[in-house]
Amino acid sequence: MKRGFEAMRRIGIGALGALALVAVAAPADAGDYSGDTLVRVQGAVVVPDSSASVSAGGTHIPGADAEVSTEVIPSLTITHFFTKNVAAELFCCFAKFNAEGKGAINGADLGDFWAFPPILTLQYHFDPIAGFKPYVGAGVQYIHYFDGGNSDLGGKIHLDDSWGFALQGGVDMEIGHGWYLNADIKKVWLDTDASWKNTGVAAKVDVDPLIISAGIGYRFNLADILRGGSAPVPLK
Repeated sequence: MKRGFEAMRRIGIGALGALALVAVAAPADAGDYSGDTLVRVQGAVVVPDSSASVSAGGTHIPGADAEVSTEVIPSLTITHFFTKNVAAELFCCFAKFNAEGKGAINGADLGDFWAFPPILTLQYHFDPIAGFKPYVGAGVQYIHYFDGGNSDLGGKIHLDDSWGFALQGGVDMEIGHGWYLNADIKKVWLDTDASWKNTGVAAKVDVDPLIISAGIGYRFNLADILRGGSAPVPLK
C-alpha cells in the first residue's frame, strides 16, 4: 500500500511538470490568447462539507457522525476551446484525506484514504475586459477511492466510487505571451457508502466538497506544439 501511495505521489508531481514541458517545447511565439488549448498548474484547497449516517450491524447509531479532513493539494487542468467562448475543462489530481468520528463517536480515527477525483466541466468564457477573462461552468465529478488505513473501529476503511454534479466559476488574468494567473472555485454535490472491513460498521456519507484553486496557466495552439509552428486558425 505504501508503495502504491508513493507511486501516486510521483504521478502527481510528474503531471504538474506538464505545463513546464509544454512551455519549453513550444516555439518562442507559441503563446496565444486565442489558442485552442489552456493548461494550468494550481494549488487547491479541498473543503468537504461532510456528514454521515452511521450504523453497526444494520442498526443506526443515534448521534454518530463523521467528518472528512480539509486538504491542500497540487492540481492540473487541461482546457480545450471549441470556440472563443465555449470550452471543456478536465481537472485532476490525487488527494489523501482522513475521516474522523463526530457526535456519539467523537474523536474516533475512522481511517485515511486516497482519492482520484477528476472533474469534467463544460464552460462559457466571457470576452476579456482589461485582460481579465471570467468564466462559468457545469459538469460532473467521478471519484475513485483507494482502500485506506486502519481505524479505531478495528478495520480498514473502504469507500464506494461515486459520481457528483459540479458547478464552477473563475477568472484568468493575462500576464503576457499566452500566460495567465488564475483563480477558480468549484462546488460538488456527491455522496458515497463507507464500510470498515470485518466490523459490521457502515455509513452513508455526504462529501459535498468546495474546491478553491489558484495558479498559473499557459494558452497556445496545440498544432504549434505538434507541428512545430503553423498559422493558427482563429476561433470563431
